[in-house]
Amino acid sequence: MIKTVRTVDELRKIVRGWRAEGLSMGLVPTMGALHAGHMALAARSLETTDRTIATLFVNPKQFGEGEDLESYPRDEQTDSDKLGQAGVHLLFAPDVDQMYPANFSTGVSVGGLGDVLEGTYRPGFFDGVATVVSKLLNQAGADRAFFGEKDYQQLQVITRMARDLNIPTVIEGVATIREEDGLALSSRNVYLSAEERRAAPVLYQTLMQVASRVKAGDDIIELENWGREQVLAVGFSSVDYLSVHDAETLEAFGERSRPGRVLVAAKLGRARLIDNVPV
Repeated sequence: MIKTVRTVDELRKIVRGWRAEGLSMGLVPTMGALHAGHMALAARSLETTDRTIATLFVNPKQFGEGEDLESYPRDEQTDSDKLGQAGVHLLFAPDVDQMYPANFSTGVSVGGLGDVLEGTYRPGFFDGVATVVSKLLNQAGADRAFFGEKDYQQLQVITRMARDLNIPTVIEGVATIREEDGLALSSRNVYLSAEERRAAPVLYQTLMQVASRVKAGDDIIELENWGREQVLAVGFSSVDYLSVHDAETLEAFGERSRPGRVLVAAKLGRARLIDNVPV
């Protein structure tokens, strides 16, 4: 059974002990509802550091009005069992009052990177992400922290935040874990009906085709329009964006000699699915 702590003081006491032994530490922040994607982050931490800390906190500051904060899947016991079986050394599972005590009034905002794509459609989302992750990084003081590339923009925002605020933790991205048909693993996939689940892999298939045709030199605006049409044709109700961007700055993709990324967010039934692939 994995050891679980719920306060920053308890967490830091254990971390101090590990530091005194000269051990390195990895951090795997999660909101629970763990799947193979999360476990890949834990596995990478276990490979590269002496001690791994997973966190479980459904962060209210990154949910907007009308989003699924109340219905977001929660099962701490199952998550704890998975982490323990994987060999994770410690679970930090604070409550809201521990993370945001009375009169909490500080926020972290990453301009530019956090204002486009998801930032356009979910105002305040990345402020919530940057605020909670900055707290977790400072609370744990880990050497490395691991985030999935499925949330590519989030990874870029966190990387920039850590750099700008001189947080010494190394931020490492881990490749997206997919089902056999290509669908990126997500805690929100449980919202999909059987029919929607059959349609969902078209998202990844379309991204791969767009990326291939960008590399072949096709017109990017025409490809973006084509990609959105493909997704809508199989039953997605809306596409917030399907567009090609510079992989580092997330600006519109212009210089094809630089790495690019095709990113998408689309609504299928109750689920809003996001994904991305490299160019």
